[in-house]
Amino acid sequence: MTLDPIHVENIAQLAYGIAGDVDTTDHDDLAAQVWRDWLPELRRDGRVVIEPVGDHERRRAPVDDAALADRPFETVHGLDSGTINPTTFKNGLVVDVAHAAMASAPTDLGLHRDRTIVATVHTGDSTAAFDGAWRRRDDGHTRQRVLHAPRVNRYAEGVVHALALYLAEGTHALDHADRVDDLLVLDGPIYPKELFTWDDRNPELGALAREAKPRAVVENYVRLVERFVERDVPLAGFVKNPSSGTIVRALSRAGFESPWPDDTALFTQLLERREGGRSRGDGDRAAGRGRGDRVDDELTFTTWFHSRGGADETMAADRDALGIEREFDPELYEPTFMVVYDPRTDVTYKLEAPYAFTRDRDTRDRLTRQVLADVATTRGPPEAVAKADELARIAATEKTALRRKFEERFDSDQQSTYDDLRWGKTRL
Repeated sequence: MTLDPIHVENIAQLAYGIAGDVDTTDHDDLAAQVWRDWLPELRRDGRVVIEPVGDHERRRAPVDDAALADRPFETVHGLDSGTINPTTFKNGLVVDVAHAAMASAPTDLGLHRDRTIVATVHTGDSTAAFDGAWRRRDDGHTRQRVLHAPRVNRYAEGVVHALALYLAEGTHALDHADRVDDLLVLDGPIYPKELFTWDDRNPELGALAREAKPRAVVENYVRLVERFVERDVPLAGFVKNPSSGTIVRALSRAGFESPWPDDTALFTQLLERREGGRSRGDGDRAAGRGRGDRVDDELTFTTWFHSRGGADETMAADRDALGIEREFDPELYEPTFMVVYDPRTDVTYKLEAPYAFTRDRDTRDRLTRQVLADVATTRGPPEAVAKADELARIAATEKTALRRKFEERFDSDQQSTYDDLRWGKTRL
């Protein structure tokens, strides 16, 4: 049963009441103040968590010029990992399967065939043992294994998902690092940040992150950075849906009343450009037209920042990286980032890279020009990242088929919920 027109109108009326109390032009002023007064050296509990790498500027690039500009990197490789999503079975097993692939632009079909597959299993049975060695299949093009997840009382689904996803991705990246000559871009952050957030979610998860298996997953990424530093080949991560709250939380801790739910909202406010807006007092704010029309012929972007707070704190120079030994100066492993906003789609992206690469002004410039050219051309992720995403993605029908095979093998059905029945995910 759908809403009647009168119900839709009544709900819409609520928006007018909300909008009447919000003046986004005030938010523009606040954002400018944060950029000018806080971001040059943002502290939390005495630590500098955000500060510029080099210049501290907001910049613009005409979309057409960026799309037609020469690419600084002749060949770009992308890497991604997809999963079937955590699945709980009636026999107590919780399973997720991840599947990683690397792509390149221009295309390399031989490389695209290679895959790394990890099945992570959690069980409450302390006598069970599922760990398996790496095995080769498909004439050596596929490397796969089973990982027995450490036992937890809660969050089993999150644990199997993170361990499968990041073990597959990190292993595939290390195995194929030498295939990359110019630039590797991960689909997502440069480190397994979901593991880094465990400590914030639950003390048990925080302790788990330092156990052998999760630490080994993180260590793959540390070694990946070192491999690329040794080869003098840049490594980056393209974050399509950035969700960090490091800046807004630090502002709140300092007593600054922030109107933004996360850092992405703040950067969007800083980078979005409008013209022809009504001035305050024109009486049209509630209709949502007070800020004018969005200018969409230029990409806007920031220069680069150090990031040492939130999930990035684990890899900060003054932290211990979960006890993992770092071969180089710890500062070189710190995440750095820049933000680019595409007004055509009203989407904000983040490009990350270890400080080992962005400390060099020329490399920062090349990474910036590359991501601007890619976003301008594709209206989304770089071509190599989009290809890797397509290769690694497990379609909904494939997920269903794989879960049914697990049911047959385990001789146990999936544990269903009412939502599964409601949305047609459970077969009767």
